[in-house]
Amino acid sequence: MSQLLGMALGPLLGLFIISIGNGFISSLTTLRLDAAGVSATVIGIVSASYFIGLTLGALFNDRLILRIGHIRAYSSFASLTAVSVLLQGLFFDPWAWIVFRLIAGWSILGVFLVVESWMLLAGDQKVRGRLLALYMMALYGSGMLGQLQLGAIDAWGETAPFMVAGLLASLSVLPMGIIPRVTPLVEKVEPLLPQQLIRMTPTGVIGCFGSGIAIAAVYSLLPLYLQRIGMSVSEVGQMMASVILGAMVLQYPVGRWSDQHDRQSVLIVLSLFCLLISLAIMILPSSPVLLMVLLFLLGGGVFAVYPVAVSHAADRAPAGALVRMVQGLLLINSLGSAISPLMISPLMEHDGDAGLFLAFSLLNGCLVLLFFWRRKLRPAPQPVAPFEPATPASMVGAELRVTEDLVQGALEHERMEDLSDVVPGVEVAEPVGDAEQGVREPVNGGLQA
Repeated sequence: MSQLLGMALGPLLGLFIISIGNGFISSLTTLRLDAAGVSATVIGIVSASYFIGLTLGALFNDRLILRIGHIRAYSSFASLTAVSVLLQGLFFDPWAWIVFRLIAGWSILGVFLVVESWMLLAGDQKVRGRLLALYMMALYGSGMLGQLQLGAIDAWGETAPFMVAGLLASLSVLPMGIIPRVTPLVEKVEPLLPQQLIRMTPTGVIGCFGSGIAIAAVYSLLPLYLQRIGMSVSEVGQMMASVILGAMVLQYPVGRWSDQHDRQSVLIVLSLFCLLISLAIMILPSSPVLLMVLLFLLGGGVFAVYPVAVSHAADRAPAGALVRMVQGLLLINSLGSAISPLMISPLMEHDGDAGLFLAFSLLNGCLVLLFFWRRKLRPAPQPVAPFEPATPASMVGAELRVTEDLVQGALEHERMEDLSDVVPGVEVAEPVGDAEQGVREPVNGGLQA
């Protein structure tokens, strides 16, 4: 474990430092625009630009890293992150902020990509579960800390939060100096195409797309709702921290529950749970303590849909396509995140603050129906490996999810499928169909079966 920490400590510290600033700037951007009287629709456009930047970074940043190397790439991405938030502090213009947030999303995804590829270098498949846990602790822990400090930093002055975020982004470069001077191998990312994923795992695509819509709305529009119901900046930060805490605390027990049950049923229950929590926030009397509890539960439910959906998809995937499949599902999730503020902010403009939770209710109601339809059409397979918690980040980091247990489980599942063709009485989960034949061969950029 000490050797593992020695290899992973530098990038994890860098990630932790830069994510503190990135966490509170995300909420502060929404709050400052709303305080200036900007419409919810324009706020949605500014928020969407950040997630569009994330999507573009997921598609293209690996090429830059291949060209200039990891440490120089990290320094470049961290510097661009610092510049983007400092420019926000210098120029208050919603249309300029669209460009700044686009750059911030593109560059922060590059930071994720560099850190995650270092995680892959730090150990093989046998320790990826522990690496993933350390990564999530750094990511969620820094996000929660940043939200808790939002009120205090905002009280320092109008431009102080942007200066602090820029300072943290610049300081995050320093821990990279303690990393051994070994360049990790990053192969070109080639995720499965959406049409392949839809044929292979419709439930996984639905879950990841819906999760992207919900998570982006939490980060970009929930602070707007909280400020409009009369909360101070400090109280907004506390409420956002409770959401992230719920995501961090509840994801693992939900995942372990999914190991013991039909994952499609778990997705149905999760979506129904989020629907009920959203309705409760709309209907129940306003109380800060009650709202904090409900947001904690909502965070746990919303953020658990993505890893359970990916785990369900992995239960069907052939071993040779696991990495490309997870990368493709991450792209689907990113697309959902990019359109989320554009879809939901006009609803808040038309129906008022409660439009956010009306959108959550409609989204989760649709997910319940779609998951139930898929379950009736094709029962879920048995889990092939234990659930591993995860959070959407970069496509290279998708390989962190592909642990030795998952690969061995997929290989065993394939072997049982082949055996059922020749040995009477051996029953296995229903195969994924003809589309699977297009992804069974070894693939570049992923693990080989």
